[in-house]
Parts: sequence; C-alpha cells; structure tokens
Amino acid sequence: QVQLVESGGGLVQAGDSLRLSCEASGGGLSTFAVGWFRQAPGKYREFVAAITSGADNTDYADSVKGRFTIARDDAKNTVYLAMSSLKPEDTAVYYCAASQLNRIINKWEVTYNYWGQGTQVTVSS
Repeated sequence: QVQLVESGGGLVQAGDSLRLSCEASGGGLSTFAVGWFRQAPGKYREFVAAITSGADNTDYADSVKGRFTIARDDAKNTVYLAMSSLKPEDTAVYYCAASQLNRIINKWEVTYNYWGQGTQVTVSS
C-alpha cells in the first residue's frame, strides 16, 4: 500500500512561486505515473499536471501551462510541482495521486489508485 504525503503549500502573493512535494512511503513511486489535481472552494477537483513513470512524458492543464512544472526524483520517492507566477485563481487544495497506468498521461481521477491528503495553496491579490 502506497501512502502519499503532500507538502509545501502556504499563503503567498500573486506573482510568487511555490514548490509542492509529494513523497511516497510504503512502496516505490518509480513504477507509478503521478498526477497533481486541485480543488477550489465550491468547485470540482480538476487535473493540473501529470508525469509518466520514467519521466518521459508530462502534460499540463491549459490554465497552468508555462507556469507550472512537474518533475520526479525517484531516488527520493518524490514528485514535485513547481509553481510560478501564481494567480489568485490558483488558490485550492492540491492533491497528488499515483496511477498504475504508468506509461500514459492520466487526466481522469478514476485512473489513480492512491491519493494524498492534500496541501492548501492560497494566493492573495
């Protein structure tokens, strides 16, 4: 059983940067594709970014392209989401998730097997 723990969230101002981390325990993360999702108050959870096992493919939601970067360090069992030029509309709880469908980009929640508890990101204007 893989457990995922997100960290790195916080309160920042518009234009600032943050780096979120998703650390796995209970199993290696290298054999999973990993995705980041977010849920703003009163909204459905939405796809943000994903990376395949081996890091040979990444994809992003249009709203974050050019501002967010997903990367993985399998030696540390960790996937990162570097966020820059943050906007108030990026405010949400950010979740990481691991999928056994590890060679494709997964944008749908149902394709993920394990989820973290989330970390809050708040961007003030």
